[in-house]
Amino acid sequence: MKFAFAGIDFLGGVFEALIEANWTPLKLFTRPCDGIYDHNEVVVARARAARIPIQLSKIQQADLDALHAAHGRDWALVVAGYPWLVRGWRGRATYALNLHPSPLPTGRGPYPLFRAVLDGYETWGVTAHVLAENGFDTGDILAQEIFAIGAGESHETLLAKCQMAARRLAAGPLARDLPNRWKRAEPQGDGSYWARATDADRTLDFRQDVEAILRRVRAFGTVETIARIGDMRVFIAQADGWVEAHGHLPGTVVHRHRRHLVVAARNGYIQILRWSPASQVEAAQIGR
Repeated sequence: MKFAFAGIDFLGGVFEALIEANWTPLKLFTRPCDGIYDHNEVVVARARAARIPIQLSKIQQADLDALHAAHGRDWALVVAGYPWLVRGWRGRATYALNLHPSPLPTGRGPYPLFRAVLDGYETWGVTAHVLAENGFDTGDILAQEIFAIGAGESHETLLAKCQMAARRLAAGPLARDLPNRWKRAEPQGDGSYWARATDADRTLDFRQDVEAILRRVRAFGTVETIARIGDMRVFIAQADGWVEAHGHLPGTVVHRHRRHLVVAARNGYIQILRWSPASQVEAAQIGR
């Protein structure tokens, strides 16, 4: 099968798995990345090794027309971690599909992993579906893998599980059985759309209990949560904590050791282990 891939390193294992399954890559559609949270170095290197064109701008009708002119309809568009809605593929490609990191129809939207941890889901999944042209993540389901979420799940562990499941879906049912899966695709029905997380979603409230605060820290992981400590704003990448009765006002820094800060929560303490200041002035104030 010939295919074009649209995505970044987030689910780049799909690109690699299809090539390893002897699918022939035609083109990589990716996007500029910040090199902090978003990366595309791996997929770009793989595309260069395969000597295929790379495009950083949004897929336009002319791009699909060009692939159709060169290859007829005998190819598939595979999307995984691509932010733009793609229209106009019908009549130009035989297949177009998206791999989404949620158990659709739950969790449609740009990046549902944070909320999956925040809301305490016990199972999660990855779904391959027909690429719909009238909305994100709404197309008929081609294949799906469901897995457990642990009580101590973090953004990073859930991300790894999604990446591994997406690669298995690509190497298995998609690479080996796409025509049959396409014929038997099942409509999603009603679902839920989850908007992109905001700074308010990332902000810790020390008036909450220890468990809720640490769950939010885990949910955002290295993407970092935000906290107010006095008049200062900090970004938190790692924290721990414990339950203990006390008389401190929530949000009060009660202990410092080197760069570790212990802050009072409603029913215990949060120990901030890895953090960065919003400004150098605030860094100096916190470090006093």
